[in-house]
Amino acid sequence: MSYEEKGAWVYLTVVIGAYGGYLAVLIDRLGSTPVSEVPFVGTLLWSLGISIGLSIVGRIAVEIAKPSDSYRVDARDREINRLGERVGGGVLAAAMIVPFGLSLADADNFWVANAIYAAFVLSALVSTPVKLIAYRQGM
Repeated sequence: MSYEEKGAWVYLTVVIGAYGGYLAVLIDRLGSTPVSEVPFVGTLLWSLGISIGLSIVGRIAVEIAKPSDSYRVDARDREINRLGERVGGGVLAAAMIVPFGLSLADADNFWVANAIYAAFVLSALVSTPVKLIAYRQGM
């Protein structure tokens, strides 16, 4: 498994875990607080910060546990990344219509911010498996 493929697995795992944790905290708070009063900003920022930190630490831990033969990005890695990012970018562009519409409709910041976060997560949940499939099936 190449260095970049290992990184994709770490990224996918972290995205699922961080967003799942964020949703768990948010749903717990929604049980006792009206939506307009839910303190979500700090939780959202912590979720983003933790996901960045875990991605870095996760890649380092994976490399310590099972070092890659090479850390150089070759033409295949670049093509796979380009494919995944192109697909993920299309998903992100389409998904951003929702927060844009919410903003135009003067929806509460809670809904707009969470729709933006969900759009980025959806993009990651589509682009990363595309990359992993390309690594496994060859490109």
